[in-house]
Amino acid sequence: MIAVFLRPHDLAYAERMFALVSDPAVSGALSLQDQSVEDTKRFIRHITEEERAGRAVSRVVFNEKEELIGVTTLMFIDRERRRCHIGSWLGRAYWGKGYNQLAKKAILSIAFGELDLDIVFAGARTTNIRSQKAQEKLPYVTLHVESEYPEEHAALEQRQQQPCVLHAFKRDDFLRYLAEKERAARGEAVRD
Repeated sequence: MIAVFLRPHDLAYAERMFALVSDPAVSGALSLQDQSVEDTKRFIRHITEEERAGRAVSRVVFNEKEELIGVTTLMFIDRERRRCHIGSWLGRAYWGKGYNQLAKKAILSIAFGELDLDIVFAGARTTNIRSQKAQEKLPYVTLHVESEYPEEHAALEQRQQQPCVLHAFKRDDFLRYLAEKERAARGEAVRD
C-alpha cells in the first residue's frame, strides 16, 4: 500500500532532490532553474526563509519506503484573503502511482486545517498536459476558474510568462470529500 509523509526541508535532502529534479521530464515541465546541488541548496534556504516569513509552507514528500520522491508547496500565502497557490513535483519514477493525490491531500490538510485558508489555486501551463491531467483526477478540485478569479489567473500567467489554466481547491469541497471518505471507511451510506 502506498503512503506519503511530508517533512520540512533540510539541506541534507539537496543531493536527492537535485537528482530527481535534474531529470529533463521533471525540470522541463516546471522550468526549474536548478543546474547544480548548490542551486537546490539555495532553493531550500529560500523556501525555509519564505516559510519563516509566513509566505509559504513547503514540504518534502517521502513515500512508504522512506524514499524522498518530491516536493509540495503552498506559496504566495495571503492570510488576509485566505488563499494561496500550490506547486508540486514528483520524480519521474513515482508518476502514475497515486503519490500525487496523497501528497495533495496532505498539504491541503495543512492549508485548510492549520492555516485556515478558504481556497488554494492550482495552475498549470497549457503545454503541461501531465500536470493538468493530475489535477483533473482529484475529486475535490474545481476546474477552470479563470473567469471566476481573473486577477489570480493574470498573476499566474505573468509569473509563468505563458498561457496557463487555473483550477482551485475550495475549503468546503475538500472538507466534504474528507467527511465522505471517513463515512465510507466506517461503512456508512454516503448521500448526494
